Amino acid sequence: MNRTFIGGALALALAAPILMAQPKPKSKGEIEALQAMFKAPTDDARIAAAENVLTKYADTEFKAVALFFETASYEHKGDWENTIVYGERTIEADPKHFQALIILAKAIVQHTKEFDLDRDEKLAKVDKYANSAIDVIQANPPKPNAALTDEQWAAAKKDYTSQAHEILGMVDMVRKKPADAEKEFKIAIDDAAKPDPATEVRLGMALRDEAKYDEAVATFDKVMATPDVLPQVRQYAQAERVRTLQKKGALKPASSAAPAAAQATPAAPTSPAPPATPQEQCGTGVFACLRAIKSGCHARRSGRPGGRD
Repeated sequence: MNRTFIGGALALALAAPILMAQPKPKSKGEIEALQAMFKAPTDDARIAAAENVLTKYADTEFKAVALFFETASYEHKGDWENTIVYGERTIEADPKHFQALIILAKAIVQHTKEFDLDRDEKLAKVDKYANSAIDVIQANPPKPNAALTDEQWAAAKKDYTSQAHEILGMVDMVRKKPADAEKEFKIAIDDAAKPDPATEVRLGMALRDEAKYDEAVATFDKVMATPDVLPQVRQYAQAERVRTLQKKGALKPASSAAPAAAQATPAAPTSPAPPATPQEQCGTGVFACLRAIKSGCHARRSGRPGGRD
């Protein structure tokens, strides 16, 4: 729905130290090509620059980095098909690239429906990718940038772990296992430095599907009362609250013949799909993480899924 994406100059400033560590560029031309990739100001320019690196320097040690830049850029463009293509290429180059694993898992589960013929195959992939990301993070991977403090890196790892658990909860919702989804969403909320209101909306939906109506309503009320929550997230929480009360039987569906003025509470939307989480909206890759760290906060911001830069 909306994402916050790091600008080219800031990306270069944060990522440039990687050039001084392992892996190593092999020539001045490769350094210049990598710098152009980091400096690229738009998604399309970034994709083109990454392709230039991969084409001109086929033996580059930065293959996974370039492929991830393309993955994150396609995600930001909303091109989920290429997000999956380049995400899979990234983890082929680096199976422990947990940012790519998370983006890939998210892109697949977002486009998997209950009655898809290949639903089980796709969800199995999501399970594998999300759990692999958790395993890599728990193994304490090195900092992507030496400039990050230990506290910043610890917070970022917690946030990535939170995102992976949220994805697993989304898988459980597609599988119609709301009790399992509830557990995953609660882990995601507890692991986050600041709970994400959109994740709490998902939790409320899982609670409703378990017939825990009062808990679900309380969860939606909490989201609606969260300061600075995005209007679309608050609106969705309100609509899901209405749907929950209707399902409980405490509120009758608004009659189509009733005057509009009498319908003070909006009817629930026809589509049951929840709003995108801040990670869906701002991207789960290194760009969003580093931008949040650079600004002195956390990649998972409280109720601020953000908009495109």
